[in-house]
Amino acid sequence: MNKDQLSSIMVIFGGTGDLTHRKLIPALYNLLNENKLPPSFAVVAIGRRDKTNEEYRKDLKEAAQKFSRFKIQEEKWADLEKRIYYYSLNFMDGEGYPDLEIYLRELENKYKTQGNRMYYLAVAPEYFEVIVGDLHKNQMTEKEGSWRRVVIEKPFGQDLESAQYLNHKITHAFSEENTYRIDHYLGKEMLQNIMVIRFANAFFEPIWNNKYIDHIQISSSEVVGVEERGGYYEKAGVLKDMLQNHMLQLLALTAMEPPVRLDTQSIRDEKVKVLKGLQQMSTEEVKANVIWGQYGAAGEIKGYREENRISPESNTETFMALKVQIENFRWSGVPFYIRTGKRMPTKSTEIIVQFKSMPKILYWQEYEDLQPNLLVIRVQPMEGVFMQFNAKQPGTETQVVPVQMDFCQNCHIGSNSPEAYERLLYDVMRGDSTLFTRWDEVEYSWRFIDTIAKVRKEMNIDFPNYEAGTWGPKKAQELLQKDGREWWNI
Repeated sequence: MNKDQLSSIMVIFGGTGDLTHRKLIPALYNLLNENKLPPSFAVVAIGRRDKTNEEYRKDLKEAAQKFSRFKIQEEKWADLEKRIYYYSLNFMDGEGYPDLEIYLRELENKYKTQGNRMYYLAVAPEYFEVIVGDLHKNQMTEKEGSWRRVVIEKPFGQDLESAQYLNHKITHAFSEENTYRIDHYLGKEMLQNIMVIRFANAFFEPIWNNKYIDHIQISSSEVVGVEERGGYYEKAGVLKDMLQNHMLQLLALTAMEPPVRLDTQSIRDEKVKVLKGLQQMSTEEVKANVIWGQYGAAGEIKGYREENRISPESNTETFMALKVQIENFRWSGVPFYIRTGKRMPTKSTEIIVQFKSMPKILYWQEYEDLQPNLLVIRVQPMEGVFMQFNAKQPGTETQVVPVQMDFCQNCHIGSNSPEAYERLLYDVMRGDSTLFTRWDEVEYSWRFIDTIAKVRKEMNIDFPNYEAGTWGPKKAQELLQKDGREWWNI
């Protein structure tokens, strides 16, 4: 792509926040390091505090040195640093936007960015509507011959009704085409690789169905607790923090039909079909198929209720496991088990496909404990593909054992996969929304989640019910055991 098409000003609302320091600025430096930032590019970081450009840039350099995947080179950092500006503004005060517009126009003239702008809302969700509304009121959302795009972090709404309201407000100011609802999971290297694995290999797609697959597990576990996100997490819980967005996106990519083309619309259309096909659960089915957990103290590790900004009587879940079904011809009868939680033994995100076992003849007569064939797609922190199948152990006697083929693309020296935000920011500049969530994806996600949330609201569970550092409550194991299956912790 011509770099002139990438020319733009990135306006970050929430410039002094954690996301900007840990993710956005390091991502921009890494893009510059790989020669993907155009010369006609600048950043305006907006915050409420009073800071000079020099003070702000110094803070950012320290963050970049800590969080960038490339070592900071003084010459390259100097090139980026001089294009970063700090602008003090209370973005809740609509009267300050006309002056911001004048400031941005001056920088557009200086950097020849052709009026192109990316507005990145790295702020709490309650400010989305206010900021977008004031940008629109001050005619900052459109310019003939230029593009103006808005990037919105999760969560997008708190339920279907609030999401519909927020979507109406945003698309009144920015078209759907220029609205980028970011889910950083979709920027991860192996998530993008799922379609390649499925659709570029003749031995996977023909067996990717209910004739050959027994079930699929999608797990995302974190070692850490809520850290400094207590205020947010008390409102969201794991249901809205992880399941509504990240986990359902993983499910959609795993279960989608082959798109007719690899363009944005075709891929998103197939993901929506999966979300529309999720079987809606009754109250009884939710109670039977959804398991909730909250971590308790273990040794020196605090329990959730002891964390900063958490109520000592909190009923918020930090873990959930559930069984879902997709009502279509490909997946009828194949359960999808989803598990995600905090304070678990390892940090990992994996998709595990367990294939059906062979008929119980031949080797089954002698080896009743033959292991099933597995395909494991490792999303993070290890990135790669793991396959398990049965083979003869070397020796004079026939001994069948499970063997593994393991491809890890970020385990080798010199491999340095791009961070998710690098790919996603680059895609916004290019106008490629494939890895962003379209409105109907959000809508059908909430339709599925709202049913579960409604039942959850009426439940008072005896928390905490699992120790920090374990795989969740006992009922999570029983969820699979009653179906004659078990969780894989590979």
